[in-house]
Amino acid sequence: MATWSNFNLQDSASPLMEQLMFFHDHTLLILTMITILVGYLMGTLFFNKFINRQLLEGQTIEVIWTILPAITLIFIALPSLRLLYLLDEMKNPIITLKTIGHQWYWSYEYTNFKETEFDSYMNPTNEMSDNSFRLLDVDNRIVLPFFSQIRVIVTALDVLHSWTIPSLGVKIDATPGRLNQTSFFMNRSGLFFGQCSEICGANHSFMPIAIESVPMKIFIKWINSLT
Repeated sequence: MATWSNFNLQDSASPLMEQLMFFHDHTLLILTMITILVGYLMGTLFFNKFINRQLLEGQTIEVIWTILPAITLIFIALPSLRLLYLLDEMKNPIITLKTIGHQWYWSYEYTNFKETEFDSYMNPTNEMSDNSFRLLDVDNRIVLPFFSQIRVIVTALDVLHSWTIPSLGVKIDATPGRLNQTSFFMNRSGLFFGQCSEICGANHSFMPIAIESVPMKIFIKWINSLT
């Protein structure tokens, strides 16, 4: 966690977030190589004393500095397109979670189960317990099983919101009158936090998201306790 936090990336909790991290490292390496090369060429231009006043064109070097950036862009574009298709892929979800954004809280519905819905508000600072997380914890957390494909349908009732869980690689807009959907697959248990990342009003920064990733047996017990 300490290493990735330096780059503002949380520990991955899903295969898609791992792929996003790999792509980040891949692109950063290419950018570093380009920066070093351009810096070296600029340095040599600044400090060399050779001048050719008769040099008007150089077709060979112009061809090289046109082809090399095009090849570099291919090495960035192909992994990027692959990731876009992976992020849009929806494979046989076993649980569907409907997320509704309000000013300024979230409400959730487990559409596979009857009468399983609740609102989720941020815990006020003066009501926090010793094991709560300030400005991130909520009164009703989302409970979902890991090693299961989860589909999330997102909408809003008032203004634009954005449902975001960085450690899962999920960020999707909640638009009034429109349904957006995404999916994720959690590969470990844990407690994952997110926040609305769309400026939606005065209390924009006070509508966090909290997901508990648990084994399927615990999830079934939790669902049975609600219905």
